Amino acid sequence: MLTLSLQQPDPRHRTLLTRGFVRRCLAAALNGAAEITVRIVDAPEGRSLNFDFRGKDYATNVLTFDYSNQAMVLADLVLCAPVVEREARDQGLCLEHHYAHLLVHGALHAQGWDHEEDAEAADMQALEAFILATLGVPDPYARPNGRSGARI
Repeated sequence: MLTLSLQQPDPRHRTLLTRGFVRRCLAAALNGAAEITVRIVDAPEGRSLNFDFRGKDYATNVLTFDYSNQAMVLADLVLCAPVVEREARDQGLCLEHHYAHLLVHGALHAQGWDHEEDAEAADMQALEAFILATLGVPDPYARPNGRSGARI
C-alpha cells in the first residue's frame, strides 16, 4: 500500500508528472507499505535543500529523505525540475523516462539502497534497470556504444 502526497509548486512538468504516473513508478520500486511525499521544486529550492542537508552548493536531480528504518517506508523525494530537464536533454533521454528513473532511484534509496561503492552501484543500477523495464522504460545505463549512459 502506498500513501502518496504529490506537491508541485514548480508547474514546469505538471502535465507529465500526474499522480498516476508517480504512483506507478514508486509502486514498481517498493517492496512494501510506504508513505511518500514527492515534491517537484525549482532550482533555488533544490540548491537550498542540497546545501542545507548535504553541504553541496548546487541543485541536484533528486534528494531522498528517509525517516524510517522500519518495514514501512516513510520518506520525502525532492526532484528539481530544471535539473531533471537539463539532464534529460544533455543525455538524450526522454523526459518522462528520466523522471521514472529518478522516482525509482529515490524509492530505492528510501529502502536502504546506496551507490557509494562500485559493487553497491552495480547492484542498484541492475535493480533500477529491471524495475524500469517493468514500466516500459529503457535501461538508462545502457547506450548503443556500450558505454554507461545515465549519471545519478
